Amino acid sequence: MTSVRRTCDVPVRELDDRPREECGIVGISGIDGAAELIFLGLYALQHRGQEAAGICAVHDGCASLHKDLGLVSDVFGAKRISSLEGRTALGHVRYSTAGDGQRANAQPIVVRYAEGDLAIAHNGNLTNAQTLKKQLVAEGAIFQSSSDSEVIVHLIARSRHTSVEAQIRDALSFLEGAYSLVVTVGDAMFAVRDPRGFRPLVLGKLGQGHVLASETCALDIVGAEFVRDVKAGELLRVEGGKAASLPGLHPTTPAPCIFELVYFARPDSRIWGMGVDRARRAFGRQLAREHPVDADCVISVPDSANSAGLGFSEQSKIPYELGLLRNHYVGRTFIRASQADRDFGARIKYNPVREVLAGQRVVVVDDSLVRGTTSRSLVKFIQNAGAREVHLRIASPPVRFPCFYGIDMPSREELIGSRLSVAGTAAELGVDSLGYLSLDGMTQSVADGAPFCDACFSGAYPAPLLDRDATGDSRRT
Repeated sequence: MTSVRRTCDVPVRELDDRPREECGIVGISGIDGAAELIFLGLYALQHRGQEAAGICAVHDGCASLHKDLGLVSDVFGAKRISSLEGRTALGHVRYSTAGDGQRANAQPIVVRYAEGDLAIAHNGNLTNAQTLKKQLVAEGAIFQSSSDSEVIVHLIARSRHTSVEAQIRDALSFLEGAYSLVVTVGDAMFAVRDPRGFRPLVLGKLGQGHVLASETCALDIVGAEFVRDVKAGELLRVEGGKAASLPGLHPTTPAPCIFELVYFARPDSRIWGMGVDRARRAFGRQLAREHPVDADCVISVPDSANSAGLGFSEQSKIPYELGLLRNHYVGRTFIRASQADRDFGARIKYNPVREVLAGQRVVVVDDSLVRGTTSRSLVKFIQNAGAREVHLRIASPPVRFPCFYGIDMPSREELIGSRLSVAGTAAELGVDSLGYLSLDGMTQSVADGAPFCDACFSGAYPAPLLDRDATGDSRRT
């Protein structure tokens, strides 16, 4: 028998130019079989990170941990989950923005220090992590990973305060940037959001216990009732069936990430006090007002643009059709794409419905435009399927600046909205017309949740970029 050698292992990230969220977190306190519920919650948050998954469970103050590279279903089986005993647990799914994709960077991070077993799960990106790490190393700290989250662990462990709450608060006082955290010390669980509240974190109630999660869809899957958002700058202690708000961090102007509403969060979630589906429909309706077009049908790029596409159709009265289908089972591919086949990534993810597109003037609605490589391929597919005209409408402004607060986004030189004008972008993509939602139109569509961080569109960074400024590097680092 002839053996077949795998010649290439192409990660999904190389086949798609979409920006990536770096992680999702879930915490369970005071509920039997906590690890099983964490598993379900991570399943609901898989869209926030597909690189690694981990669960830490706490029983009688002792932490047990399993984490590895891969999807939640790859990392955990029934036997593994049943071995993680305890009524307190936290979990994490990861896509790296700080630190590479090694197993050592998977979370939760678990250490033993003076107060007991400490575990931490982090969503966000610290903008002074490298500065702090250099200081800690100079003082004798030894790091086991390249993740910025480990900096927080060292700061807690080295604090000279006596209570755990004070140690956590002390550590947080050194941090800049974006962080939503769930921390366990023994059976006590703590949750915190940075003072600007860049990344979401919600509190739910299940029986006599509590659930913390990045999005409400994780509460839904375990049957928990939504209680409220964890406030920006809030430090919350959850233990013994009670959730108590402790003195937190100094408040500042809120800056929740508007890109969560544009693309990252699941449409069935509620974040920033609003339903994600309704926000995206509002983006689509405003887009139709700003960039009307005479066309026969509206289609969306599945799945994240579906709601915006419906909104565009509702406002324009142009029928919404299912013109593109997405393959949800791409996973990893071991087929080597030839260098000449630049459409490889798009071809394995999307396929046009020819009966819908042939002979039609088509409006294609997408949520955002980053590098433009996937959009270029999709336009070609739609044209080859027989579309007479292709009009591209983007339900957000041009992405012109990299994100430093927890989104894996290319350098400014790679962003098509930074390199080219709207007319130049339309020509490069080969569309008959191109229209972006204006910045004012986007923010006014969700004004009830304002103010937002819109740095990737405007270049106005609300938190200092200390590591970047220290190196003088204006690109994505």
